[in-house]
Amino acid sequence: MALEDYLSDAKRCCRCSYCKWIPLAQVKSWRFAKGCPSIAYKNFHSYSAGGRLAVVLSLSEGRSSYTDGLLDVVYQCQMDGSCDVACKICRYHMEPLEAMRELRFKLVEEGQLLPQHIPVIDNLRKEDNMVMKPKAERGKWSEDLDIKDLTTESAEVVFHGGCQLGFDEELGKVARTAVTLLKNAGVDIGIIRGKEENCCGGKAYDMGYRGEFIKYAENNIEAWTRAGVKTVVTSCSDGYFTFKRLYPDIGSKFEVLHTVEFIDRLIKEGRIKFNKTIPMTVTYHDPCHLGRLGEQYIPWQGEEKKIRGQIVVYEPSKPRNNGAGGIYEPPREVLRSIPGLELVEMERIREYAWCCGAGGGVREAYPDFSYWTARERIEEAKSTGAEALVSACPWCERNFIDAVNGNGDKMKVYDVIELVQQAI
Repeated sequence: MALEDYLSDAKRCCRCSYCKWIPLAQVKSWRFAKGCPSIAYKNFHSYSAGGRLAVVLSLSEGRSSYTDGLLDVVYQCQMDGSCDVACKICRYHMEPLEAMRELRFKLVEEGQLLPQHIPVIDNLRKEDNMVMKPKAERGKWSEDLDIKDLTTESAEVVFHGGCQLGFDEELGKVARTAVTLLKNAGVDIGIIRGKEENCCGGKAYDMGYRGEFIKYAENNIEAWTRAGVKTVVTSCSDGYFTFKRLYPDIGSKFEVLHTVEFIDRLIKEGRIKFNKTIPMTVTYHDPCHLGRLGEQYIPWQGEEKKIRGQIVVYEPSKPRNNGAGGIYEPPREVLRSIPGLELVEMERIREYAWCCGAGGGVREAYPDFSYWTARERIEEAKSTGAEALVSACPWCERNFIDAVNGNGDKMKVYDVIELVQQAI
């Protein structure tokens, strides 16, 4: 779709401000009632979904032009989808997140680039990753790992490590552990080894670089098809969203699973068993791309109509992605199955979860905002009395680890897979 397709949303938005909060029925305290990090941080209406829809309308009608301030409004957003959920649940069936994506696509296509993103995208084009590292360093986590190399072999399941796990030496163990657990459980699994693995393209997509996304999607689909893959598994929530929600538009027909889904299945089948107790109280952070953005892809082609010029209807009926169908129970089921582990919940969970702060190109361009967002989530985690904050996404975990270290907090940060390994 194009930006013009969202003008009706921009005109219909009544600036009700529901996009700034979690739905009122879910509010448990004033302290943790906000849903959108951008408006909470900037405290100016333009930095909300309603404000950005006003930007869409103003630009489209020629009433405003490109400025540094406009770029700041557009890009100082994690693209986490909290506004999208609140809009659909509280009021309308509008698509503020898709409108913001199209706005970024338009800016990039017209050469209105955020300076901080340029070196990141240049590195992606040169080195095939989003973490500013040489391609040759990719995949150290899989060195000496006895696993099929799908550049020359075939397997039913491919594990995609992704950029963060592929280069982060501290978090690379998550990928290594995940693959080992699946292989030991009898799964026919392989990897695109080392530097031959490509970026998923998802973060570039969220930053507005649609062409780069299509390039990597086509490359990955071709590689998996050539290797006879039926199922794609990843421990990266950004990659999960990209493969599950975006790749089908490029022709992908693979089953897509996050590692926590697969591990949950194997535990229930008795193929993974726990022998150790972990006496710890933890709280779980729902990654945006695994939770509210992780719903099944449902293609739609139709048109918007109005009954008597007033009531908006869609023919045929349009899928209502309000976040409720995301991946919420599998990671919690895995944690509850670990002996001795106690899971306590934060106030904002599931489709109403607060973002970690790393998405949408914010960590790369606005680090202070990114870390502030992470610290807000850490404060919420601390309020539960938990000893550790657990998640299922390396981008979330890296942002939390950096925020904890930078603020002198004692909160521990784990991936679900790490606790599984400790309990075996």
